[in-house]
Amino acid sequence: MAIEVHCSAIVDDGAQIGEGTRIWHFVHVCAGARIGKHCSLGQNVFVGNQVLIGDQVKIQNNVSVYDNVTLGDGVFCGPSMVFTNVYNPRSLIERKAEYRSTQVGKGATLGANCTIVCGVSIGEFAFVGAGALVNRDVPAYALIVGVPGRQIGWMSEFGEPLGLPLEGQGLARCEHSGATYRLRGRLLNKEPEA
Repeated sequence: MAIEVHCSAIVDDGAQIGEGTRIWHFVHVCAGARIGKHCSLGQNVFVGNQVLIGDQVKIQNNVSVYDNVTLGDGVFCGPSMVFTNVYNPRSLIERKAEYRSTQVGKGATLGANCTIVCGVSIGEFAFVGAGALVNRDVPAYALIVGVPGRQIGWMSEFGEPLGLPLEGQGLARCEHSGATYRLRGRLLNKEPEA
């Protein structure tokens, strides 16, 4: 399956792009970027040199994925959400050697206009609500909202809330997929299928 690149997009020589990926209007992909298969990069997306993007990632309009950001398979980046890579930027001070890495796990959702401060890890299938500010690590399946971001619940891989406390013991079933999730302390895991 061919790669689709809009005529207004710029893909620098050396960028690696997987089959079936679609690159829309006014996108810029730098030479060192590695983008997986069947991804979608919306209008006005920027992808830096030191960026790794997995398969089936959707990056909506007006998102800049800066150096040292890694997105796992199936990550969703909502419109105008923000990544950073320098913790304490100053225009007059060069800090490229101080970039902090940001890891976003498989299947995670980053809602519209949220901000991810560099140096954090976001767990698999976590769900960051629109407009939230994430400045610390996020556990797998956690639902994060607010400024600063705080956990208010758990989400299934299907993207539905699970009625579990934030910590303790518990079992919940996703109404849509039928998958079962077990809470142990502050960790949520999907149970193996029978």
